[in-house]
Amino acid sequence: MSIKNTILSTSNSAAFLPIRIAVGAVMIGHGAQKLFGWWGGHGLQGTAGFFAENLGLEPGMLMAILAGGTEFFGGILLILGLLTRPAALLIAATMAVAIIKVHPDAFFLSNNGMEFALTLLLASVALVIGGAGALSVDRKLANR
Repeated sequence: MSIKNTILSTSNSAAFLPIRIAVGAVMIGHGAQKLFGWWGGHGLQGTAGFFAENLGLEPGMLMAILAGGTEFFGGILLILGLLTRPAALLIAATMAVAIIKVHPDAFFLSNNGMEFALTLLLASVALVIGGAGALSVDRKLANR
């Protein structure tokens, strides 16, 4: 099996579409907060400072760019269903870091816990395993 087939192959089921749209929309929002300061976010400088000073993620600017870029552009890719597996894998890894560095001490979100990040991680893993499904650019490219 070629790398192209491994990355793009997917079923013709529409079951992954709502997962792609939901996770993609959430990730676009979180990435935009980090990169651009939209929707109450702190922007790249503020995020970089928080990452370096509060989380020990150095260099802060690089980590902020990687996290924000993965969330924002990965979210766009998920909604399009384009390169879904790689995008979902990077989002899952980003959520794993969020769980370990930001939310390690509690489960429930009301206590700054990991439940939301864990849900996003697991939904992303489902996309890594299953692919984009029907109504995706991946499906169109795989059938060429």
